[in-house]
Amino acid sequence: MKVKIGEIKNLIEGNIYSKDINNEHIIFFKLGNKVYALEGYCTHEKADLAYSILTENEIICPLHLSSFNIETGQVLNPPAERNLKTYKVEIINGEIFIEI
Repeated sequence: MKVKIGEIKNLIEGNIYSKDINNEHIIFFKLGNKVYALEGYCTHEKADLAYSILTENEIICPLHLSSFNIETGQVLNPPAERNLKTYKVEIINGEIFIEI
């Protein structure tokens, strides 16, 4: 199912946004010309990743500093052991859609 989450013109580069869709907490953000969408809670202790530190290729949990690759969701630094779920993002006529 494809769900509209906003418009590209409303995203500020590097800001992290969150949205709850179908009982899933999802974070999304724009870096360069690309929008990323990932599972919104850390897989270690469910910290809300909307309050994370974002770098050019990773997102760092605000609670215990686990880090994840923004493209693949892969765990880069413990204590988290499970990867984040990632979502396919499409931009159509300036509108952002993710595949749930």
